[in-house]
Amino acid sequence: MTDTEVRALILTQGGALFRDMPWRQDISAYSVLVSEIMLQQTQVERVRVKYDEFMKKFPTIIQLAEASLADVLKVWQGLGYNRRAKYLHETAKIVTKYHAGSIPNTYDELIHLPGIGPNTAGAICAYAYNHPAIFIETNIRTVLIHHCFADKITVDDKQIKLKLEQLIDRQHPREFYWALMDYGSWLKQSGVKNNQRSKHYKKQTPLKGSVREVRGHIIRELVTSPLSFGQLRKQCDKKDGRFEIAFAQLLDEKLIQDTGKIVHLTK
Repeated sequence: MTDTEVRALILTQGGALFRDMPWRQDISAYSVLVSEIMLQQTQVERVRVKYDEFMKKFPTIIQLAEASLADVLKVWQGLGYNRRAKYLHETAKIVTKYHAGSIPNTYDELIHLPGIGPNTAGAICAYAYNHPAIFIETNIRTVLIHHCFADKITVDDKQIKLKLEQLIDRQHPREFYWALMDYGSWLKQSGVKNNQRSKHYKKQTPLKGSVREVRGHIIRELVTSPLSFGQLRKQCDKKDGRFEIAFAQLLDEKLIQDTGKIVHLTK
């Protein structure tokens, strides 16, 4: 297929498969920022419910910045990867302090904010500001590998980015990426499983039996109330060495604090 044909296919198929999401109704930079951080390593349907709850609690980036990290983590429960909540909170404080509450609209500024990598920065540029930024995630890889690299055993993201440069609708990048994402999601649900052919694809490690599982357990316990170290260990320690690692990580990342008498979420 030619690039023109692939672009037309993406726009037609993706348009027909359009998924109505709250962050597509509200395309403000704050809405897009929150949704993109939540969507990192989390399925859309899990994010939908939590996004609504989060936006009701913190309707503006200034209100998010003024909240305590403990309050943010309480609302975040159920999404996992709690570092994302901390990064989002830190970004809100930086934007409020140094950008008068206005989220930057350039890739170079966004990339320096906590928790915002190249793909999240590109997504914010495209969805919030309608800039023709180039970024990649699994649905995008699915579509382009399927239609543009069908004869390749392995595909590098550099190749995908070059192809995206040729395919993107520069007049309507927001709608182009919506179509690309929705078509990619549909392809995966239809049985197209080609992301393993990407050199950059990383399969998510199982939660069960991981340090991440214990990290989440610790945060859930402290969301309810502060505990002594002994109480927390009794609730969360599986006697397999994971508790010590998880506790040390959370302290180091300043998600929790240990006063010597009690352990609590960072305020």
